[in-house]
Amino acid sequence: MRVRTAVIPCAGKGTRFQPITRTVPKELLPMVAKPALQLVVEECAGAGIEHVVLVSSRAKPAIAGFAADVVDHVPGLRITVTYQDEPLGLGHAVGCARRAVAGEPFAVLLPDELMGDSSLLAQMIAVCERTGGSVVGLKRVPRDEVGAYGVIDPAGELDTDGVVAVRTMVEKPAVAEAPSDLIIIGRYVLTHEVLDLIDRLQPGAKGEIQLTDALRTQAEAGPFHGVLSRIQRHDTGNPLGWLTAVVDLALDDPAVSAPFDAWLRQRLAQ
Repeated sequence: MRVRTAVIPCAGKGTRFQPITRTVPKELLPMVAKPALQLVVEECAGAGIEHVVLVSSRAKPAIAGFAADVVDHVPGLRITVTYQDEPLGLGHAVGCARRAVAGEPFAVLLPDELMGDSSLLAQMIAVCERTGGSVVGLKRVPRDEVGAYGVIDPAGELDTDGVVAVRTMVEKPAVAEAPSDLIIIGRYVLTHEVLDLIDRLQPGAKGEIQLTDALRTQAEAGPFHGVLSRIQRHDTGNPLGWLTAVVDLALDDPAVSAPFDAWLRQRLAQ
């Protein structure tokens, strides 16, 4: 079954960016001349997605305004907005898109993570359509960093395309107990069965429904795969990550790269 829909959770409060996020949603902070969320929407379009569902909060009306405006800049893409009335975790946010997904496999993209192009998402979609199972994006990190992430337990070696079967996953393991150095990043392609698993989950210690718990059940039942990212990735979930992403994107933007590079070199030489 084709993957035609993508879900982007946008209901977070952006507390690490306050006070600016009291008036401007974190997802709409500028990345040079575009809001960050537009880059994620363009990634979806580049991977063949036809329908993007933004899971927002009613306290962030600017997200709905963005949805109405961006369709003029990304031809052929339909964008709808649904709402997460309470901040009950990523699993809950994904579950809020059930009606829009309509029983089909779907992608989930975390807007804090910006990818250099659409190739990873396109490959993950192809793996899902070929295997009939869910797929997660992966990144290799130094062993001493695995404790900050969800880590997969691979059921074999990466193939030449960077694809690996996943046995299970562990959330924020101790370094000595981590099953690999492959962490899960904010790109998922999921079969619709994950929504039934989310519905049956009990809230965790913080009262949140965690997507990882549903994915672990899917992985243990199989088929379930990971795809190693080989493209540029920026984590913009904190001010430093956002700033470094802006600098990188400006250096790659033909409209500003030459004068910005000259200014930056001069500034660093001072």
